[in-house]
Amino acid sequence: MVLALYELVGRDSQRPFSPHCWKARLALAHKGLSFESRPVSFTEVASVENGTGRTVPVLCDGDEVVQDSFAIALYLDRAYPDRPSLFGGEAGEGVTRFVESWSQRTIHPYIASVAILDIHDVLDEENRAFFRAKREAAFGRPLEAVQDGREAEKLAAFRRSLEPLRAALQKQSFIGGAEPRFADYIVFSAFQWLRIVSTFQVLEVGDPVADWFERCLDLHGGEGRSVSAA
Repeated sequence: MVLALYELVGRDSQRPFSPHCWKARLALAHKGLSFESRPVSFTEVASVENGTGRTVPVLCDGDEVVQDSFAIALYLDRAYPDRPSLFGGEAGEGVTRFVESWSQRTIHPYIASVAILDIHDVLDEENRAFFRAKREAAFGRPLEAVQDGREAEKLAAFRRSLEPLRAALQKQSFIGGAEPRFADYIVFSAFQWLRIVSTFQVLEVGDPVADWFERCLDLHGGEGRSVSAA
């Protein structure tokens, strides 16, 4: 039976952009598992699999329905133990939870702030209105004000915040070591989100993080490049 992955898209159903969905997509590629992509918009998420939850990705594997990218990765390692491991054992799972927490508190907020209008612009009219209402309520100001000044001091500050990641990647090819693990897909997917929705560049040429990102784009037959840059 073919696995099915519900992924968030904008007006172009062939351009999934959610970082969380990309984590799941790369986890499946890591395992060498084929899947059927089922694109959904923001306003359709709540109806996925009869209202499984309020977020995607959602993976369907026969009768199994799994929501949340980390839960999907854990499920894949349990369900397909004969294929390459995403975590490398219990210790790897624990470290990966730290990586996810760091990424969602350091990289995600920054990207949301500098690409919020770009995300808005890839949506259709109905979803633009939905997205603007939700995000402006969360930020407490217009989207235009959120993204204003993205090339000023906060870009330099963001680049400095990547120094721990940069230092690690100067010593090893991937966050997971010599080979990629789910921890790599977590961080990669945040930058992939930006790559797909925006032309704004946050990584400088020659930065070890930029070099690592390019390596990740080439993984699994170039899965990351299957969706072109904005």
